[in-house]
Amino acid sequence: MTDFGVPSPDAAVYVISVAAELTGLHPQTLRTYERQGLITPGRTGGGGRRYSARDVEKLREIAELTATGIGLEGVKRILELDNQVTALQAVNDELRAELAATREALRQALAATSAAQNAAAKAARPVSRVPALRPAPSTESAVVVWRRGGQR
Repeated sequence: MTDFGVPSPDAAVYVISVAAELTGLHPQTLRTYERQGLITPGRTGGGGRRYSARDVEKLREIAELTATGIGLEGVKRILELDNQVTALQAVNDELRAELAATREALRQALAATSAAQNAAAKAARPVSRVPALRPAPSTESAVVVWRRGGQR
């Protein structure tokens, strides 16, 4: 439950007759969609179906798709692809955040490395247009950051 006694979108609270009324579908149609694997309502201890607000929205989406002439197998494939897109968007968001954090860490490391170098060593090095992090001479590893063309 959320504030003010309103159930969360995933709380299975609607019986099949209420879900059917909310979607404009017949209860038997909801059972068919369940058999086809398009929807999976929650179950009570006695086996009764309970639909969530998210289930009701999904049923409305299925009804819209079938009303345009798309068969149940096509609807199932569309829903699967929609789920894949949502999952990929979430991964993309995570990767963008990770990339931003990595860029910031590299920026800070570059600033720290630059500050630690003395002027003579800096002047002896040729100027490179490729940003790179070079550790102090006593270590044996280096990290080089390459940027795609156009950034100079």
